[in-house]
Amino acid sequence: MNDKPKLILIAGPYRSGTDGDPQAMAANLARLEAAVWPVFAAGHLPVIGEWIALPVLRSAGAGPTEPLADQVLYPTADRLLAHCDAVLRLPGDSAGADQDVATARGRGLPVYYDTAEIPRLTPQESV
Repeated sequence: MNDKPKLILIAGPYRSGTDGDPQAMAANLARLEAAVWPVFAAGHLPVIGEWIALPVLRSAGAGPTEPLADQVLYPTADRLLAHCDAVLRLPGDSAGADQDVATARGRGLPVYYDTAEIPRLTPQESV
């Protein structure tokens, strides 16, 4: 096993099924963020694409339900995946998360479906 901590993209629904409702999107982001601690506790570095994409959208004067969002959200995840070592795919319908999985598989990256599947590093390995 590689003893280096992995950069793991957490992928799952963000806008899917929300009809643009900000509270529903916030709840989806909270579900994505709930997986952050288990990934970190396993010795890895978790990342969520929206952590990068949403500030990019705000700096362009746009939000996640505006037309520019499709030109930022998906490309951000794709660019981020060029640096990631694995993907954690959380449950729920999401075209973007499915695209992340397809991209990861195409690049030969592992895809996990549960935090329990992620290899744990010993404390010395994760330092």
